[in-house]
Amino acid sequence: MKKVILTTIAVLAFGFANAQQTRFGVKGGLNITNFSGDNDSNALIGFQVGGFAEIKVIERLSIQPELLFSAQGASFDAIGNNNDIDYRLNYINIPVLAKFYITKQFSVEGGPQLGFLVSAKRDGNDVKDAYKSTDLGFNFGAGYNFTDNFSVGIRYTVGLSNVRDYDTDNIDDYIDSPKNSVLALTAAYRF
Repeated sequence: MKKVILTTIAVLAFGFANAQQTRFGVKGGLNITNFSGDNDSNALIGFQVGGFAEIKVIERLSIQPELLFSAQGASFDAIGNNNDIDYRLNYINIPVLAKFYITKQFSVEGGPQLGFLVSAKRDGNDVKDAYKSTDLGFNFGAGYNFTDNFSVGIRYTVGLSNVRDYDTDNIDDYIDSPKNSVLALTAAYRF
């Protein structure tokens, strides 16, 4: 974990050293979230908001570290009850993406993400102790620049780690363990 944080700081420091090649921005949007590996869960609607730095490496390639607040989770059908049970997990996510521009307007991106659990609620009750404090994922997506400053994007985050706070020594248990799954539709503004 220390290596990821130090790498993020190094990337940001590189960006400040090359300020003429770095653009900062803000972004926000809609999350459609679920737990993969758990066939009984239903999607929840959440949001994400935060900032980013786009650091130009070469003509068509940039590194884009981000700092995002992300509302995630899943919903489950309650047995014998008409109401669903909602699990709402809030994270501070730090994705570091490689962003490749296919054209000046259209880009594709991918990269790892580290998430820190801020809160976890089951129908409004605190259940943070039942979830792991960190989450690992991998992002891939695409974006379109309408202008030099305004863009939209779509991104899917594949959860790589079990979100529940229990050990899974058996490979079958790990595969079936709940992992975050997030489809994000965002708008961004670069300064």
